[in-house]
Amino acid sequence: MPHKKVNWIELFYDLIFVAAIATATHTLLHVENHTIPIEYIIKFVLIFIPIWWAWVGQTLFINRFGTDMTGDRIWMSIQMVFVILMTASLSVDFDAYFLPFLVGYIGVRFIVSMQYIQVSRKEVLEKKKLAQFLGYGFLIGTFISLGSCLFDSWIRYFVLYLGIFVDMMVPLLGRKYMKKVPINTPHLLERFGLLTIILFGEFIVSIVAVLGEESQLGENFIVLLLSFTLVIAMWWQYFDNLEKKIDKEIKTSGQIIVYGHLFIYMSMSVMASVIQLGFFYDIDQNVLISLALGATLIYVTGTSLVFHKYRYHQERLGVKNYLFLAGIITGVWTFSLILSVSEIFLFVEIACFFIFYAFYTLR
Repeated sequence: MPHKKVNWIELFYDLIFVAAIATATHTLLHVENHTIPIEYIIKFVLIFIPIWWAWVGQTLFINRFGTDMTGDRIWMSIQMVFVILMTASLSVDFDAYFLPFLVGYIGVRFIVSMQYIQVSRKEVLEKKKLAQFLGYGFLIGTFISLGSCLFDSWIRYFVLYLGIFVDMMVPLLGRKYMKKVPINTPHLLERFGLLTIILFGEFIVSIVAVLGEESQLGENFIVLLLSFTLVIAMWWQYFDNLEKKIDKEIKTSGQIIVYGHLFIYMSMSVMASVIQLGFFYDIDQNVLISLALGATLIYVTGTSLVFHKYRYHQERLGVKNYLFLAGIITGVWTFSLILSVSEIFLFVEIACFFIFYAFYTLR
């Protein structure tokens, strides 16, 4: 399979999502009565999913049908206007920004639909069928979401996310078409790797924010050492697996990569917020422990899901290996809750686990 190179406009496209991801992450920094109200956790999920899906839509189109010609660049440039509008409208105050957010999101998804429909007129055989199916399928989901503007109160949010859900189901329902037009695996993994770098950037933002508030050099150094050890261990585990353990010649529909990364990215966003919550906010210790180790468990589940199928056959870990990892996290979680460990000790635990996780999956 020839390697499709990531083009410059794709990298420019990614930069716009930096602000969107930062907004989603900061949603979790709302502490009331020493806890994060459940409504903010729900809002975090509701904000994150459209961001991820908007990015995925264009990325997958470029992966299968992109040419980096003038037409593609014009479509992407127009789409970026809507991405910026959508990003500027992301807020925990959904009602006040609903209409501009809706216009931005609908614009992004409508353009992707039109790209598929347009390219279907040029393609033949299986690629034509796939482009038609995705183009018109995404159009249905887009129009359902658009219908949310006809309602008030919670109903409009239900209709909005019903459309998003339908949109997300389209590739799964069209699996028979997608298997006949496999993804360009090296390009897709590279694209997701680049977005992962942006998520790691959120960790650095959190570390810098905490260091800016600490007054003692010793405390600053401990926070920096623990937080950055966690980041570098996660980076090592993710990218060494990506580069050394993955068979990039596998031809698949790419669904596991796409949907598995939703869990990876959401858990990374939560863990980035945990750094600020632990050292900067007055949050109940058991809430912090559950948030940190719950996100760790989701991250391990996501990376296991994504990398397992794409690892070289002789490099694959068995079910017992994944259960072993889950058992370690659960054990640490239980131990930490019983003793209500301090922030420092919690970060020591998580950093040590990710160092172990990196070596365990790379051995």
